[in-house]
Amino acid sequence: MKKWKDILGMNARMIEYIAKANSRESIRIANNKLATKKVLQKNGIPTPRLFATIRKKSELKNFRWAKLPPSFVLKPNSSSGGGGIIVIFGRNKKGNWVKANKSEALIPELRGHVLDILDGNFSKGNVPDTAFFEQRVMIYASLKPYSVKGIPDIRVIVYNQVPVMAMLRLPTEESGGRANLHMGGIGVGIDLATGITTTAVQHSQSIDILHHNRLPIAGIQIPHWDNILLLACRASLACGLNYVGVDIAIDREDGPLILEVNARPGLDIQFANLAPLKSRLQRVEGLKLKSIEKKIQLAKNLFDEELEHDIEEISGHSILAIEEQIIVFDREGKQFPILAKVDTGAYRTAIDENIARKLGIDKPILADKDIQGALGKQTRPIVALSFLLRTRRITTEASLIDRSHMKYDMILGRRDLKGFFVNPNKLR
Repeated sequence: MKKWKDILGMNARMIEYIAKANSRESIRIANNKLATKKVLQKNGIPTPRLFATIRKKSELKNFRWAKLPPSFVLKPNSSSGGGGIIVIFGRNKKGNWVKANKSEALIPELRGHVLDILDGNFSKGNVPDTAFFEQRVMIYASLKPYSVKGIPDIRVIVYNQVPVMAMLRLPTEESGGRANLHMGGIGVGIDLATGITTTAVQHSQSIDILHHNRLPIAGIQIPHWDNILLLACRASLACGLNYVGVDIAIDREDGPLILEVNARPGLDIQFANLAPLKSRLQRVEGLKLKSIEKKIQLAKNLFDEELEHDIEEISGHSILAIEEQIIVFDREGKQFPILAKVDTGAYRTAIDENIARKLGIDKPILADKDIQGALGKQTRPIVALSFLLRTRRITTEASLIDRSHMKYDMILGRRDLKGFFVNPNKLR
C-alpha cells in the first residue's frame, strides 16, 4: 500500500465515514434484512425470493412446513457475520431436507432453530428476532470449482455511490461452506476495471492456490461484473447509505442477487486487495456526476491505475504479465533472451528441447514420470535451468519438450513463481 496511514482502521471508519455518511434510519434499515429486502425490491433491485416469515411463537406453532420448497435458506432477521443461518440443499430419497454435508434437517430441529431465532440467540443484544425463509442461490457454473459446500459472494464497498473496492469471498471446508472470512473463508481481491481476481488472503495470510483442488485464485473472471457494480451502487442509493458494503451472489438462473447491505462493512477487503481504502475514499468524496454509470466508469479508470502500484509497494512482490521477457543462461553462463508464457496452471517450468540443445543445457538430470499427456502418462526429461526473471535469478529443474510448433519457447510454472503476483489481464 502507498503508505500505512492510507489503511482505513476501525475508528476512522466509524468516525470519518459511517457516522458522517449514514443516517440512523438508514443504518436501522441495513440492520434489518427484511426491511432491506423490502426497500430493494420496491426499487426494482433483485434479491432472493422470500418464502415465509415467522415473527412470534404462535406463528411457529401453526406454521405449514409442507409449503416450503425442496431447497431454501433459514435466516435470523437481525444477525451478522452469518450467524444462525441454515442452508437446505434439497430432499433425500426419504423425502427429508438435507444440508450441504448430506445430514438431514428434520422439522423438530428446524422448529428448535426458529425458537432460538425468536428468542434472540443470534441477534445483537439478544433481543427477540424474526425468522424467515428465502430462496437458496444456486451456484453459477464458472464459480463452482472455486467453492466448497457453499455459495461464493462478492462484496462491493460503495462510497458516494461510487464503487471503490471489491472482493470475492469463497467458502471453504474449514468455513463449513460459509463465505465469511472470520470462519476460514477466502477473500480474493478484484480489479474493479475488469472484474478479474488478483490477490487473496485466508486468515490474513496471502495465498495463491486453492487447497482443495490446487487451482490458481488469480485470474477468475467474475460473471455479470458491470451489472454487479451497478446493483451495488443502486442499492446504496435506495437504502440511503452513502458508505456501505453490498453483498451480492450470482444465481445460475436469476443472475446477480443482493443478499445484504452492511452499514459497517469489515476492513479485511483491504488485505484481500493489498490496497488501502482510505485513499480511495478520499478520491471520490464529494464527487458530483449526473449518473451512477458515469461514477462507475470513473472508478474503473481511477483505481485500475493504482492497483499494481499498491500491490507492489505493500507486498514487495513484482507483478508479472502473461508474457515475460526473461534471460536464460547457457552452459557457459552467457545470456540468451526468451519470451516466456507465465502459466500458473502448470506446476513445472518447461523449455523447448531445440532451444535447450542450442544453449547446451539439454543434458537430463532425471525423468519426470508424473506428466499427464493426451495419450496418457508420459515421461519427460528434466534439465537444470537458470534464468533471470525481472531482477531475480532463478535456478530450477525444467521439463524438456518439443515446443517448436507452439507460440512460446518456454513456460514458467508456478513452482518458480513464488514471490511474484500475476496479472492475468496484462499481456506484457
